[in-house]
Amino acid sequence: MVGITNKIMLAEIRRQQQLSKSIIDGQTAISTGITLNKPSDNSLAWVQVSDIGRAQAQQAAWQTNVSYGTTRASNAEANLEEVNNLLVRAQELLTSARNGALNDTSRAAIVEEMKTIRTTIGELFNQKDYQGVPVFDDGQSVLVPVSRGLNLAVVGTRQDVSEGVDVGGNKMSIDSILDQGITALEGGEDGDIADALDAVQAGQNHVVVERAKQGVRSDRLDVVGTRLTDVDLDLDERRQGLESTDLPTVISTVKSQLLQLEAAQSAFARINQKTLFDLIS
Repeated sequence: MVGITNKIMLAEIRRQQQLSKSIIDGQTAISTGITLNKPSDNSLAWVQVSDIGRAQAQQAAWQTNVSYGTTRASNAEANLEEVNNLLVRAQELLTSARNGALNDTSRAAIVEEMKTIRTTIGELFNQKDYQGVPVFDDGQSVLVPVSRGLNLAVVGTRQDVSEGVDVGGNKMSIDSILDQGITALEGGEDGDIADALDAVQAGQNHVVVERAKQGVRSDRLDVVGTRLTDVDLDLDERRQGLESTDLPTVISTVKSQLLQLEAAQSAFARINQKTLFDLIS
């Protein structure tokens, strides 16, 4: 009889311990707002949350790529815009040199400014960011993974933006075009200056087209980034739906369990106050 009673008492102790743990879990869920903390809470929901977590990690990696790609694309657009402005200025200088009213000092000043424009444009085409990555890719555009099965070229190549300009059927680089302009200015022949002006205009048109291409790359990155944000919001909503605490239900359950525990502890205390003779009689 005593053995049976001891087993009953041990079982009651375990039941109260489990009840206490359940209350603590409920109180934690109320305070944190999360009710799914381990697989045993809800095995199916736990598996779904794990799958969502992996998807969110992949989404975060793609978002990082899009963000970095957007920064590179923005830098490339800014550099092309500055090159365009400098080529416009080069046209102004060449045009002013054709009016026949320039003295040697003025012509020398124009030559020096053209040389500065050439140097600056060369630096813009070869510039690197703070990480040492060129603003424009060399030889071939680097493809950046931004979604499942989707890799984007975020900037053009230095060769594409600075070379291959069609000047009267000949392919020239922006640098060689500016060199031609400087040589023409130093020679002072109006025909040579006119040809150099046409070449600079062709170079500017080339840069305008390349800037438009870069704008398309930037727009595509924006579209992909927006889509990734929408997917991430959907995943977050689904995860919250699986993890979040149903406050009214949990609060009601915790209150009920507290009453049960208090009643059980009260009864257990009264039993423990009885003597051995009381338990076996």
